[in-house]
Amino acid sequence: MSGESYLTIEVERKDRVARVRLARPEVRNAFNADMIGELRRAIGGLATDDSVRVIVLTGGGTAFCAGADLSWMREIVRFSHEQNLRESLDLAGCLHDLYSVPKPTIARVNGPAIGGGTGFVSACDIAVASTDARFGLSEVKIGVVPAVISPYVVRRIGESRARQYFLTGERFDARRAAEIGLVNLAVEPADLDRRVGEIVSALLSSGPEALAKAKELLSRVPGMSFDEARRFTAEMIARLRVSDEAQEGMTAFLEKRKPKWSE
Repeated sequence: MSGESYLTIEVERKDRVARVRLARPEVRNAFNADMIGELRRAIGGLATDDSVRVIVLTGGGTAFCAGADLSWMREIVRFSHEQNLRESLDLAGCLHDLYSVPKPTIARVNGPAIGGGTGFVSACDIAVASTDARFGLSEVKIGVVPAVISPYVVRRIGESRARQYFLTGERFDARRAAEIGLVNLAVEPADLDRRVGEIVSALLSSGPEALAKAKELLSRVPGMSFDEARRFTAEMIARLRVSDEAQEGMTAFLEKRKPKWSE
């Protein structure tokens, strides 16, 4: 899995962590069809790469992601409905790939994350933002809406805040993003890598199968009735308790040592 070639992103694997960097700094890492396709290919490869335990998404240069590329937008304005639908479905697939990959994901928000950039942040499990970052859901200002990113943004910030920012299109800073739950932490730029590193270390100390199942719980349980959830969750924990990973984890705990996966 080390021979990938990308034009719009960079992927680095080191110490069980994959760092995916949006690499179009000349346009503040705005995405186009090429970037969407490359992100999907990268995430798909990382999902099955046993050497990778955590995925960190960030931006090259001073921005995280400025949303959709203006040149691309000029093209899609002339597209037919069918062409626009295909492009939109690709973006929806990319966000879902990021949201559902069975490994923890961290958004390292090093700068502005606007429109679809806010969507990428929302699709990650954990987000840490520099206080240099700015956020906005300003699609209404150009006569469209944050449609494809809305399932992830609404889950992150709730309907009340989504109504405010979807309708006003106003921008806000990283501290406000932390207040409303869009990001988990807002930190000074000099502390960004340290805080991301602390979260990475915490994730690497946990069982990889347990992390994948925790993500499955978070994705599926909210849509279940209590009767459905009772059976689903009981079966999940029963299977996990007899798994090799859980046996190792519980034995390590009782023996007061680190489990093998954290070594």
